[in-house]
Amino acid sequence: MDSEAFEHWCEVCGQTAILTSNGAFAAGWDFPPRMGAWGVISPRTCGSCPITATVWWAVVVDGLTMDMLSAVQRRVLGRILSDVPGDR
Repeated sequence: MDSEAFEHWCEVCGQTAILTSNGAFAAGWDFPPRMGAWGVISPRTCGSCPITATVWWAVVVDGLTMDMLSAVQRRVLGRILSDVPGDR
């Protein structure tokens, strides 16, 4: 599961990093497959950004619906839902 590095991206600050799953998890990233799931709304954050600023939080905790999400949040949602795990 952890042999190959791939791009991790933070939906809050926009930071990207090429990491293995275990390396990302150790650095505090919330990113599938260690945290959340591919193609399902779950946080995509670096180790510095809060989960409270994620689309997951907006939908699950704040109860926002699709029509209530901002354009940026909808783009993030589209990226999350189109994530393909490949050989990660």
